Amino acid sequence: MVKAVAAGVPSLAPFFDESGGLGHDAVVRSQAVQQAVHGSLQQGDTPGLYGGTRKPTICDVKQLKAFLTDPVNRQKAQAWATALDITTAGIPEYLDRLTPVLLRHDTLVQNHDYKKRKAVPYNSLLQAGIAVLVDEQGLPAVKCSCGNPLRPFTDGTNRISVKFEDGNRKWRGYQPSSVVAVRPAPRSMERLALVDVDDPGRGIDRPVGTTGGHDQTFDTRKQRAVPDLAGTTFGDASRRLADKGLAVGYDGKERPPDDARVTASDPPTGTELGFGEYVTLSVAGGTPGGTSGGRSGGTSEGSTTPPAPPSTSGPPSTAPPSSPASPSSPSSPSSPSSPSSPSSPSSPSSPSSPSAPSSSGAGPSSSPPTSSAPPSSKAPPSSEPPGSPPTTARSSPAGGPVTSSAPPPSAPVTTSAPPPETVSAPATSSPATSEPPASSAPATGEPALSGPASIVIT
Repeated sequence: MVKAVAAGVPSLAPFFDESGGLGHDAVVRSQAVQQAVHGSLQQGDTPGLYGGTRKPTICDVKQLKAFLTDPVNRQKAQAWATALDITTAGIPEYLDRLTPVLLRHDTLVQNHDYKKRKAVPYNSLLQAGIAVLVDEQGLPAVKCSCGNPLRPFTDGTNRISVKFEDGNRKWRGYQPSSVVAVRPAPRSMERLALVDVDDPGRGIDRPVGTTGGHDQTFDTRKQRAVPDLAGTTFGDASRRLADKGLAVGYDGKERPPDDARVTASDPPTGTELGFGEYVTLSVAGGTPGGTSGGRSGGTSEGSTTPPAPPSTSGPPSTAPPSSPASPSSPSSPSSPSSPSSPSSPSSPSSPSSPSAPSSSGAGPSSSPPTSSAPPSSKAPPSSEPPGSPPTTARSSPAGGPVTSSAPPPSAPVTTSAPPPETVSAPATSSPATSEPPASSAPATGEPALSGPASIVIT
């Protein structure tokens, strides 16, 4: 159930005495929704969603601030602030960030009456022409004439039943299909692109937090070309369209995440459109809640954390046959199949490691150990990057399997040495450098290097 609120009709239980001239509604015919994003949902930064006028003071913010900060009205101020989820001390700063506009659509909101010293919420439909204050994301926040706090309407717009009573008769031009509910813009805006309700051919560019003294005008009849948005993020594309005076549309029930990539637009690039017309974007990928530019949400950037290396508790003798069979270490970002690997080969563990760039250039067949860290390599990523073994395969001769990050054979291995029992097994037969390589080299260099025990032990 939704209560209709007509322009110019006083509220029965207002926060502010409406005879004081706090706000002034206008006569505005409700605009048909050009193209619904989903149902009747409109984004708060949609160009032309709201109207304006060059007449001074459609909403007296200074008077409202003085009323709510007067100690005499402390009880009302407390209820008002609670309804908007702010503190009474934060009221002046909050009001300074609001911007007066006129509704151009019959708009659904959660309204509030002041009863028994409390803000009592109820769903209402505000008629086009009502003056409201909107916040930095384009959400109606205050009904100007009575000072009632407003919150977003959260129910489905196609399941409402509008009730006209208490002097709020069904107004001329009311159409259920023209009813809208506003969703917050994905960013805090700096300016609002309004349409002059007295001259629709004139647009008003109003800085957020101002009441009209800094307005600039523009021609709403000027055609605007759809920019090339393919490859950009949905968040960036939305901003670019809004800056050009065009509205963003999308397929599906939910707004795509900001980091989703735009694949196409309808109409296509270069199409001339009027002010406030919609461009529907097709997107791919993205993570719910992801931010613009893909900086969050698990994208395949170099920040991906590598998997933990396999356990070294198994006997060294079982490592050689298993290592070549699984060069998959599938999650290694240095794998050639990962699109981000050329730009960030060393990101999984040690970006400063000199051996990482060389490992990213190796193909899957030339460096089996690249992706799968040797089972016996249990050293921390900072001292023994997963990319080290492949470097050994290309730079060290078969007779001297000394990795670039390990000390010479004569020096004891401290950073990546396996447990003592693992060292003693291969090392007891001979003094290291000649015997182990000789036993593994004939079987081709790859198996010898993929046998983690023999490489690291040496």
